[in-house]
Amino acid sequence: MPDKVVFSSDSLPPHLNEQAKFSLWQDIHMAEIWSVDYSIADDIPFNAEIEARAVGEVNLGRMAGTIKHASRKTQHINEDNRDGYLLLINNGASAMVGSQIGRTYAIGSGEAALVSASEAFEMTGDEKNVWGNIVIPQKVLAGAFANIDDLLAMRIGADNEALRLLRSYWTMLEGDGLTFTPDLGAHAASTIVDLVGLATGAKGEAAELAGFTGLRAARLAAILDKMRTGFTDPRISAQTVANDLRLSQRYVHDLLQETGVGFSERILELRLLRSRQMLSDRRNDGLRVGEIALLCGFGDVSYFNRSFRRRFGGTPGSMR
Repeated sequence: MPDKVVFSSDSLPPHLNEQAKFSLWQDIHMAEIWSVDYSIADDIPFNAEIEARAVGEVNLGRMAGTIKHASRKTQHINEDNRDGYLLLINNGASAMVGSQIGRTYAIGSGEAALVSASEAFEMTGDEKNVWGNIVIPQKVLAGAFANIDDLLAMRIGADNEALRLLRSYWTMLEGDGLTFTPDLGAHAASTIVDLVGLATGAKGEAAELAGFTGLRAARLAAILDKMRTGFTDPRISAQTVANDLRLSQRYVHDLLQETGVGFSERILELRLLRSRQMLSDRRNDGLRVGEIALLCGFGDVSYFNRSFRRRFGGTPGSMR
């Protein structure tokens, strides 16, 4: 992975007073990053640091300091003509409040919200704030999820499993000594986009059920629920789910195929996501990788290792 790029107020000329330092910092930000008006706390020294790195077409960034308010207006959008989406993750202790397209959101520590760089927005925090930005080009995210604009400025809770996995994955990508070929970078970016879709609700059961009505929607929801609650059982199959719901195996397969993801792929994904969650949880440090694989429903540890590496671009051990 390329070295991160850092833009810090500490690198500005030390003879400048606080206001002059902030003005210069904002001018550089406007010219080099994107157009946003910032305001700072009045009664404490100005400090701000941005770090960013590219992962394929996605950019991972963090910002910390005494920036109290951010505002992107129509004139800014016209000035830099930048599109894309930002998943804002509050990494600080205080809540942050924002608004876009007439919606207002408040995100506490560990929570997130998706905003569009193509629409005006506001964001206000405390005197000191820390947040992460996952920046995804519009063509990538809108291309993956047609309904993504319906989910702008919606609070994503800290207990959202996909968001927690996304934060863990981000931490893994920043690990020391981790290098990325272009193919692995593209794979990692695809995984990030996938997790953003799951965290926002653009991808998942709600989105899948949107195309179904009546009895078929109810049956699909029941099938997905059976899979979600039973995937750790190595004996689960389309036949056992069909038997439990008094449906035919073919009907189960047909409904799932209409969503674009079949039974086996779904079960594998559920098991892999659960295994990654367990591997990144320090409470499970006493469990061997093979034990975690078995607890997640894998009967063959070698198959688990291969599937994990293919899905996440690293070994199960590296997740620890």
